[in-house]
Amino acid sequence: MSHMFIPGPVDVDPEVLDAQTKPMIPHRSAEFEQIFRGTEAKLKKVFLTETRVFQPPSSGSGMQETGVRNLAQKDILSCVNGAFSERWYQVAVTNGKQADRLEATWGDIIEPDKLADALKKKSYEAVTIVHNETSTGVENPLKELAAVVHEVSPDTLILVDAVSSLGGVKIETDAWGLDFILTSSQKCLALPPGMSFAAASDRALAKAETVDNRGWYFDLLRMEKHRVKNSTAMTPTMSLIWALDVQLDHMLAEGLDDRYAHHAAMAERVQAWAKENGMEPLAAEGYRSKTVSTIKNLRGVDIAALNKYLLDRGMRIANGYGDLKNKTFRIAHMGETQMHHIDELLEAFETFLKTM
Repeated sequence: MSHMFIPGPVDVDPEVLDAQTKPMIPHRSAEFEQIFRGTEAKLKKVFLTETRVFQPPSSGSGMQETGVRNLAQKDILSCVNGAFSERWYQVAVTNGKQADRLEATWGDIIEPDKLADALKKKSYEAVTIVHNETSTGVENPLKELAAVVHEVSPDTLILVDAVSSLGGVKIETDAWGLDFILTSSQKCLALPPGMSFAAASDRALAKAETVDNRGWYFDLLRMEKHRVKNSTAMTPTMSLIWALDVQLDHMLAEGLDDRYAHHAAMAERVQAWAKENGMEPLAAEGYRSKTVSTIKNLRGVDIAALNKYLLDRGMRIANGYGDLKNKTFRIAHMGETQMHHIDELLEAFETFLKTM
């Protein structure tokens, strides 16, 4: 059986895939609303929130746009240390916001002290943070960054992209005071692509009431109006909701703490292997992603040739992203990936290295 080690879309459990074949029903029916209410209740456990989780028919990028359209009239501070935090900055700018950048080199974290300095210089309505930079394999210290915002600029809303980490890493939405946190279906939640999920605080919705030009599709207040009726303003991705319902049951039965530990163990295995074979992770120790390892290509591996070799064996990894292409490669270990899959990949990789 084939297995992908790319950071999304990931492999999906056959039972979850099969759930999508359930017949369609009216999305304004009591039957659908009951299931939709149930998936939100389960998602709240994954997000560790007591407030609300939206289930819109949109990719994670759509939820990035939702955050900037709804939660700042003008001034946003974008923390940028990789491709997807750069995207959030670009989303802010193209939506007419005044977005400033707090930058770190790709492979480095956003440092809490530097965030504190930026917040002392100017008042911002919102700050955007990517928790797990899929492009670099860096896990930003979100708990510490959120604490800095609350201490230095308590009125600033905290917006978090957890697309490649939520469901694989413990993120305490309420305890850390996160105002808007989003993820996508096709990463750690191990669903087909096409949905995103976002938790929003009460003060986030209060802020949205003061913001002009929120749009229609991504208007949080419209989403909330329909959420309390267990529906969406637009036609939901019904087949994905069926799959979501089954997959959340799987995750909760496994136990979220066990799932987090499993992701961390696979990350440690891959990152230790890299060092044993003359390479090393791009991220510094202590800030390495638990869901995707970005490895410096210190041995000059031809990534295209490697993937051709792996594809013949039913596997594939990801090249580096953007400027890091060929300089790094990425091995994802998220979703339903198991340690024996990792062992099979690394064994094949070692065999390929002997041919160089």
